[in-house]
Amino acid sequence: MATSKYSVLILLVLGFVLGMANGQGLKVGFYEETCPSVETVVKKTIDEVMAVAPSLGGPLLRMHFHDCFVRGCDGSVLLNSTQNSTAEKDAIPNLSLRGYQIIDRAKSAVEKECPGVVSCADIVALVARDVTVVLNGPSWEVETGRRDGRESIEFEALINLPAPSANISTLIQSWQQKGLSRKDLVVLSGSHTIGTSHCSSFNNRLYNFTGKGDTDPSLDSEYIVKLKQKCKPDDQTTLVEMDPGSFKTFDKSYYSLVIKRRGLFESDSALLNESKTRTYIKHQADHFKSSFFKDFGISMVKMGRIEVLTGSAGEIRKVCSRIN
Repeated sequence: MATSKYSVLILLVLGFVLGMANGQGLKVGFYEETCPSVETVVKKTIDEVMAVAPSLGGPLLRMHFHDCFVRGCDGSVLLNSTQNSTAEKDAIPNLSLRGYQIIDRAKSAVEKECPGVVSCADIVALVARDVTVVLNGPSWEVETGRRDGRESIEFEALINLPAPSANISTLIQSWQQKGLSRKDLVVLSGSHTIGTSHCSSFNNRLYNFTGKGDTDPSLDSEYIVKLKQKCKPDDQTTLVEMDPGSFKTFDKSYYSLVIKRRGLFESDSALLNESKTRTYIKHQADHFKSSFFKDFGISMVKMGRIEVLTGSAGEIRKVCSRIN
């Protein structure tokens, strides 16, 4: 009998932990009573920023992904390094992130309305949705109720964020570890329809793919020529559009590019190397009535539930870049 009770207790604890990991405690309208204007305030901030700096849309959307894949969606990517610890934002995969000051600006505006109520993690999630809408992309209802984490560790970003050079097996495994499916992987990769990338993230595909001064055979040869005109072998600073011609417009053209072998990263090309991911790409590229926008909102909500802190866990930071 004692063993049975002990087993039940273990199952209850495991159920609670898994529930937290899957977003238990989040809901649409979490701040309806405590800060009813939060979404309006954040949207106003983003509309003002995007009117003058639309190129920040890609980095601000990507920030939510980089946050959620390390320690869950807890705002840990926003924390500054300290004398005793190097934070996630200073890890190599995060050095290309931009827009921290925009998150701070939105947080300050919200603090004026509702001091100490809304987490930085929730603001990151709201901002991701709002920049997508400004760039003609889909809207979705953002679940809120996250609390902010108190730790940010560089090494964890290195081991949890999939590299642009990742192959399909690594990508699938990485996303499955976060509770996300193959479909979520391909859907959220579609965010590469906006934004830019430094040449350093794909230069090996142009000049030294296997260490013999060769090019990546999975990349379209004509596209290689165009990219070489923009990126020299040791170029670390030049920015290249991920979706040439419409990198400031959220649309489904990313999938057409991947089909044409013009996905900028190895991780883009890798999506053609597995039957289920390839099928989804072909469907979105070939069908006029695309389900991409609807699918994107669904997958963003799923991603936003990864390992969240809710209830009394974590804290509500006063300033996003440091713990209270």
